Amino acid sequence: MALQGSLSELSLPDVIQLVAVSGKTGAFHVTRGDTEGEIYLTNGQITDARVGDLRGEHAVYEMAIWSEGDFRFEPGVVSAELTVRKSNANLMMEAARRMDEWRVLSRKIPSLDLVPVFPKRDRNQDQVTLSPQEWILVTRIDGRSSIEEIAKELRWAAFDVSKLLFGMVTSGLVELMKPGEGGGGEGYLDARPSPITLLGLAEKIRKMALSIVGADGEKSIEEQYQSTRTRIEHGDGMNAIRTMIEENGKAISKLKGADVAEMFAEEVQPLLGEEAAGPVSGAV
Repeated sequence: MALQGSLSELSLPDVIQLVAVSGKTGAFHVTRGDTEGEIYLTNGQITDARVGDLRGEHAVYEMAIWSEGDFRFEPGVVSAELTVRKSNANLMMEAARRMDEWRVLSRKIPSLDLVPVFPKRDRNQDQVTLSPQEWILVTRIDGRSSIEEIAKELRWAAFDVSKLLFGMVTSGLVELMKPGEGGGGEGYLDARPSPITLLGLAEKIRKMALSIVGADGEKSIEEQYQSTRTRIEHGDGMNAIRTMIEENGKAISKLKGADVAEMFAEEVQPLLGEEAAGPVSGAV
């Protein structure tokens, strides 16, 4: 008889440990809403896991923090793939750590169904300093997509997206709204990055370009940076950033060659949060 139940009554790590101790072979089928995942055990040892685009131990960690949903253990099912090599003890210790961290995150992020939006920021506020991963996340915030939807689009764990958002919410850069409430309301900038945020991104790109061209191309990069600042302040948004990257690429190609310009394009591409890896055009 298959073991099954609700994650709201019994956590997944506890259930896994219960089955693992008995040395069973089989598969846990875990569901939360429309999301389904599997965790495979062979003689009590976790050997494979998958949920969405996540595989291996990251899939285990993702499902371990679920506090709602259902699980079902199907005995005798074996996976032909080996994506988990850590011991059960190490996996469960890391899962427990993440569950503790999730309890802290959930104080500001109580649900993955919430929609991140950008509140209006005063122009006299300081520019924003973000990590490359935070910039990627910022470019995916559209005022319509939920935290879980953004995570799926980026192929990141929802836990990792929530960790990044926690800092942004704490600093006031991002607010979380219920589905249908965010984006375009009074006090919001169409859920797009604010000029302050874009100025911070322009500064980051400027530094990347200067590190490549050196003193020989400093004048060209600085002129483009000042032009970009003006365009951002006049409401050109991400189009100003794209044009800046394109013009910087031309300057780098002229000074350092096409190969170096292509390298620059590849380095800045993730900051725009785009899948394509080719040259960046100036069009929206």
